[in-house]
Order: sequence, then C-alpha cells, then structure tokens
Amino acid sequence: MTKHLILVGAGHAHLTCLKGLRDFTAQGYRVTVIGPGSHHYYSGMGPGMLGGTYRPQEIRFNSQRMAEAGGACFVKGVVARVKPSERKVVLASGEEISYDVVSFNIGSGVPTAGIAFQNASNVFTVKPIEQLWCARKSILAQLLSRTMELVVGGGGPAGVEISGNLWRLVRQNKGVANITLVAGRRLLAGFPDKVRQKALASLQSRGIQVVEGLHVTEIEAGRVRLTSGPQLPFDFLFLALGVKPPGLFRDSGLPTGPDGGLLVNEFLQSVAFPEIFGGGDCIYFQPHPLDKVGVYAVRQNPVLQDNLLAALKGRPLRPFQPDGAYLLIFNLGDGRGIFWKKNLIFSGRLAFWLKDYIDRRFMRQFQISGELAEAE
Repeated sequence: MTKHLILVGAGHAHLTCLKGLRDFTAQGYRVTVIGPGSHHYYSGMGPGMLGGTYRPQEIRFNSQRMAEAGGACFVKGVVARVKPSERKVVLASGEEISYDVVSFNIGSGVPTAGIAFQNASNVFTVKPIEQLWCARKSILAQLLSRTMELVVGGGGPAGVEISGNLWRLVRQNKGVANITLVAGRRLLAGFPDKVRQKALASLQSRGIQVVEGLHVTEIEAGRVRLTSGPQLPFDFLFLALGVKPPGLFRDSGLPTGPDGGLLVNEFLQSVAFPEIFGGGDCIYFQPHPLDKVGVYAVRQNPVLQDNLLAALKGRPLRPFQPDGAYLLIFNLGDGRGIFWKKNLIFSGRLAFWLKDYIDRRFMRQFQISGELAEAE
C-alpha cells in the first residue's frame, strides 16, 4: 500500500519539503499539504507590508501551487485535532485524513487570553500576517478624515516594527496620527541595552510615544485600559504580545513543552509518536528551548525534508543542530534598521538594506514563477 505523508501548514520549516516534493512523489509516496489558505505569508516582512515597503505578492508563497506542481494534493482547511493512535488528523470540517507520517509547521498565535474584550472593533493581532494588509486598507480608507489614534500593545521586536511602520504608513499618505506603543514592563526587555536605546531613540524622535511599566488589560469600543487604570483612546489597536503555539497538540493528548508546543527530540520527532514531526514556532525542542525566531525554522528545513523521507523509508534519522548565534535586524519603518548579532550592534540605512536584501533573497529562493504578478 502506498505510504502517505501529510504536511500540515506551509510555513518556513516546510518550504524545502514543498520545493522538493518530487523527491517524495517520484518515489511513489502520496503527499497531502493542508493549509488554511492558498498562500503563506513571511512574517519577517509583514510590518514592511503594513508600512507600504512591500506589496502582498512580495512577501508570500503560493503553497497550493507549490504543492500541486510537486504532485501533491492540497487541502484547504485547518487541523482541529490529531488522533495519534489511529494515525489520523481531523479537520475543522470533520473530515478525517489518515497518514503514515505527518509533519506540523502551523506557526504560532498572539496570546490574548489575559485581556478582556468588550464590543471592540479595529483590533488586529500581528498574526496571522494577512491581518496587517486588512489593517492597512482600513486605515487608508479613514486616514485623511481626522487625526487618528493608533495604539500598539507589546514592547518586543514586533511592537517596535509595527509602531515604526505605522508612522511610515501615515507619513507616506499625508495623514496625521498619534501613535502610542504600550511596551509592557520595558521596551525590548531581554535585549542588549544598546539595542533598546537605539529603538527607543528612533521611535521617540518621530513622535511615537513609548509607555513602559504598563500592560493592556481590557479592550472596549475605541478605548484600551492599562494595568494601573489609565485608558487610551484608539481608532486602531495592534496586539504584538509575543507568540504561543496553538492548543492543537495539548488538546489532542500529544506530549507538549511548557508553552504548549509539540515536544520533539533532536530529530524534530514527537517524543511519543515517531511518525509525527514538526518544526518552527509550533514545536518545543526537548534538548533545549529555542527562541521563537524564524532563523530556526529556516535551519530546520533540510533536516525535516531528510527525516520525513527517511521515516517513510524506515531509515536512520538526522539530528537537528541549532548551531550558534543568529542575526536579528529590525525594520524601523523609516528606511533604517537595527542590526544585532552577538556583540555587533549598529543602526542606520545599511542595516535595513541588509535586512531587505536577505529577505528578498529568501523569498526568491522559494517563490514560484509568476507569483509576483498575482493580484492582491
């Protein structure tokens, strides 16, 4: 009987598999790719899309066309549950699909469970990335009618990039807005102080108010309440409160890490079910925790491809080596960036140029012919 591989999600850790699907289908394996939509957006360029540096076509992969071009079947849907003892995934529609080997790369979401919502509208989480395009269009439709109040909750890299690119969106389109970043305990807490100071100086020099020591606790129509009681009015609110794996694995009874991510060993394989693999933000790497940054998903690409093929063949697996320090570059929204790797920290136009070059090169590596010409 033909063995069946399922790829759930078309994120960064599955891109090499998607590009190399013929390595599977040409050897007689059946492959199904399951995704919530035909496209997958690259999160590293999402704030740039919000600000207008990139068009949607420039920051997404057509995962459906990639799957079909490689001889796989693409199923539009969301996996709601896994039945590991039966080797089945269950879609939100109720459809069940059996597998011999399955791999999950379903990313993460923005945790909002600790915030009370009351009749709130125009509230956007930074994931899924597509929401940033919807937010951009909505802001543009109202931008010239009044002075806008734009609030960002979250003082991590995403909050910094969203705030800076909201400034770009307003400035490029000749609007007027008050932009406030509610940074939680501290802006870029956990980052070197030099990185923090550069980000703070960039935002404040453009009139973006940075509020530290307070968190978003309650959201109602046009108003957000902070921890100590003050309220901020908003026309649009963006939540960049970190990331957390979805509850799929815990709800399905699979072993998970402290954050709810699929608990995997050094082979990116479930510690309890050897036919289940995963990569990217949705896993918890048992050998030692990994930061939720895209570079690890990119590094997992070739390992996942090799191990999924090896699992189908019954051959030995290859361990994933996270390797050393990684590079981070923040897009500040004004044509400048902040570069950080180990002890090397600098800011300016060169930093953004490097980020833009690296991101565009990554996109070219996996985008298929004609993708940039697709309609928005």
